[in-house]
Amino acid sequence: MRYVLIILLLIFPPTVLEAQEPITLKDSLISLKTSIHHYKNTGDYGKAVLGLEKGIKLANSTNNIEAIIDFYNLYARLNIQFTRPVNPEIYLNEAREVLRMYKYPNGQAISSAIEAYLQASLGNDFQAMQHVRKALGAADHNNPDVTSVMELYIGMTYHKLKMYDKAKKVLQRMIPPINSYEEKYLLAIYQLVLATIYFEEENYESAQILLDNALRISARYGFPRILLDTNRLKYEIAQHEQDYKKALLYYKKADSIQLKYFNPKALQQQNEVASASESEFLNNVIARMSQDEIKQQQKVNISKLTSVLSSALLIIISLLTISLYRNNQIKFKTNDLLVKKNRELQVAKEEAEKAMRAKGEFLSTVSHELRTPLYAVTGLTHLLLEENPKESQKEHLKSLKFSGEYLLDFINDILQINKIDANKLLAEKLVFDLPKALNDVANSLRQTAHENKNTIVLELDDQIPSKLVGDSLKLSQILINLVGNALKFTENGKVIVRTELVYLDHQSCKVHFEVNDEGIGISEEMQLNIFESFAQGSIQINRKYGGTGLGLTIVKSLLSLFNSEIHLKSEVGMGSSFYFDLNFDIPDPTTIEEEKTEELEEASLNGLHLLVVEDNKINQVITKKMLGKKGISCHVADNGYEAIKLAKENTYDLILMDIHMPGISGLITTEEIRKFNTTIPIIALTALSLDDSTDDFFASGCNNIITKPFKPDLFYQTIGNSILKSKSEHVQ
Repeated sequence: MRYVLIILLLIFPPTVLEAQEPITLKDSLISLKTSIHHYKNTGDYGKAVLGLEKGIKLANSTNNIEAIIDFYNLYARLNIQFTRPVNPEIYLNEAREVLRMYKYPNGQAISSAIEAYLQASLGNDFQAMQHVRKALGAADHNNPDVTSVMELYIGMTYHKLKMYDKAKKVLQRMIPPINSYEEKYLLAIYQLVLATIYFEEENYESAQILLDNALRISARYGFPRILLDTNRLKYEIAQHEQDYKKALLYYKKADSIQLKYFNPKALQQQNEVASASESEFLNNVIARMSQDEIKQQQKVNISKLTSVLSSALLIIISLLTISLYRNNQIKFKTNDLLVKKNRELQVAKEEAEKAMRAKGEFLSTVSHELRTPLYAVTGLTHLLLEENPKESQKEHLKSLKFSGEYLLDFINDILQINKIDANKLLAEKLVFDLPKALNDVANSLRQTAHENKNTIVLELDDQIPSKLVGDSLKLSQILINLVGNALKFTENGKVIVRTELVYLDHQSCKVHFEVNDEGIGISEEMQLNIFESFAQGSIQINRKYGGTGLGLTIVKSLLSLFNSEIHLKSEVGMGSSFYFDLNFDIPDPTTIEEEKTEELEEASLNGLHLLVVEDNKINQVITKKMLGKKGISCHVADNGYEAIKLAKENTYDLILMDIHMPGISGLITTEEIRKFNTTIPIIALTALSLDDSTDDFFASGCNNIITKPFKPDLFYQTIGNSILKSKSEHVQ
């Protein structure tokens, strides 16, 4: 009979039969699956088994082979979830028997994934990995109902095999899961398994965050098994952290859940239902096999059917031969197709890399080219504001200035991200004063805080050495982004910048940084992608608070240079807390030099004579006027050749050197000037691009850099300090 069934399945595929089913039958199967998942996840083993028995009978009566396989797989999952009241292999074997006769890739994928987990639980590592590969090869990765379940068991398999990195990668990729039947349950179990991995890695902080999420979901939707395991794991963490009060609390919670859902009476009822179900299932299998044997014996005893059986055998052999031939043909075609696809993938990979390079070059070029007109916009706006405009014009000019500065910040953010992506930024190691760096950050944002009636509070750990070795500039960029965000989303509140010493020895130390605010908070859904580019929560938030959505992306990217990560705790309406840890070296006390804080007063700029090297006519006019506002006279050179000639023939206090010019660049011009004048201060006045390196500027002989467009105060301050520094060095 089994061979005859194979022939019928080959001639009349079940998909054809299923396509002819009435809609009501499909609806019945769907409703059954929905209720089975509900009872399975909410701890009602008996009702789940009853639903599965009804589902298999209905699927058999409608010849829905795919539904039969799905119910067998669900039977196996149920018994795994309830710690094997019945051996899941019984149902997986039946699923495999049907899959031998009927091709159903999604059912094969889930069966193989479950089998991989069972083999890993038994310590059969090799067999487990074979089933993982089989599952991944069979699945339709565009079907979230299949991938969400398959990836769960693959992640659990990697966990059993102690392949933690692979397990985390699989599970994190599927959060949040998409599933028609058990989306919330899968979200909770994904986070519970991830928390277990972090616990085994002794990363208790990450484990606690995931367990809190799993606990909230399980409590809300009533998943007793996850509630029990979550409280048990929180008990273990509290024990490791020697917080015995919390440990006792979680132990009591777990014990309460155990008594309510998994007490001896409930377990006995489960075992009784499981035994009855297993007996009925095995009896049905035996009865079906016995019936087949009786019919076979009857046909053997009937001589008139001998020729029919012989013919059937010949047909089967013929079909098998044809099938083998077709399989070989398909195999050859598949191999050819794989070779072709591999070539196409290689070409696609090269095209993607080329596109990435083109994107970087495009953004670099655009950001560089936008800076030149922006210099004109911001420069002319500044000049107009200083020329006593009419009161009716001041608001327009201030709006124009704000828009120009906003656009400049946006361009700078894009350039910063692209430099990190292109590996153009490296973490430096220089001696700096940590309290001074933090105070500078706070002072630079005082005005922003004042606009929203906020205060910035610094809570610095006195145990942290004041002098450290690290990259103070990038640390300041990180904190400015975090504090700036906190100020933007907070009104009439406090933003606290806190540092705590994690550990310290004579060579290095680890410092914990934290930025807390009392703002609007961040929802759980938004926290999943808050660090992605242009992530702002919603259009309403963007319109109300503004911003580019790149600040946190830059923070995450900059921290990656230090092998650190940004973390977040937040609740809607309760504020937010961003925190991270950084390692620093301790400098040799004998090598620390006291910083000179002397600055040139703006009044001292009067009477200076400069050389401005700039090829853009508008920029020449703006720079000349800005210098004239402070009583500074200047000569203007249109190109590098003219600049070299004027530098030889005249005496200047300082040279402002544009870098990107036709003919010879500003770097080459600087090198030529340094051949006959090594003392004059030269400031690179340029619009930085992705390929520009500040190291190249200093190597060519520049003393400082001003990025166009610039803020006037910074422009005058840099000029004054450069001249002051040059004079002090010349005296020495």
